[in-house]
Amino acid sequence: MKKLGNDHRTQVTKMLIRRAFTELLKQKPMQSISIKELCEKAGINRGTFYGHYTDIYDLLEQLEDEMLADFEKSLEPLLTAKDRNLNPVEISTEIFQCIKDNSDLCTVTLGEFGDKKFAFKLLNIGREKCLQSYARYFKNTSPKKIECFYYFVSAGCIGLLQKWISDGMTTSANEIAQMAEGIMLHGIGFLAEKAGGAEDTGETK
Repeated sequence: MKKLGNDHRTQVTKMLIRRAFTELLKQKPMQSISIKELCEKAGINRGTFYGHYTDIYDLLEQLEDEMLADFEKSLEPLLTAKDRNLNPVEISTEIFQCIKDNSDLCTVTLGEFGDKKFAFKLLNIGREKCLQSYARYFKNTSPKKIECFYYFVSAGCIGLLQKWISDGMTTSANEIAQMAEGIMLHGIGFLAEKAGGAEDTGETK
């Protein structure tokens, strides 16, 4: 029972630190956040903070690692599937949903003062599966061209993520994923689709 109590206190403490950290990160870059002000905002002492993290950078790294682990766990059924013609929208939907579930961290991580590299880490989780899927769709295209295409659209997806977050994530994860797929597959032609056309982006036209 004592261990359970300690686990609960640890979870509560980490939650308070995370909340204080994300609130501060909305206001200033990480380099300007001191341990002192973070502890004051979280309502804990410095010793408690150092019991879990070595510094601010370690805090961010652990938060991001935990979130990436959640992503990989949710994507595992898709990423480990064998002999399956995986549609990239399935991976995208899971990623967008995980981002929505971790909106507090993502809002600041992908924001003005966030860690821009983190967004690429998210998109690279399903990289190999997506590349394999594209290779099946476009059998006469070289692996190099497919990889260049993936990195090009990944940068676009980051912009779409930022737009989605700034709009309050009111659009469903699946709808955003379908929009992303529609833009990837049809380029500027995506704008000429009829209302609701993003729902049909997987169809051959």
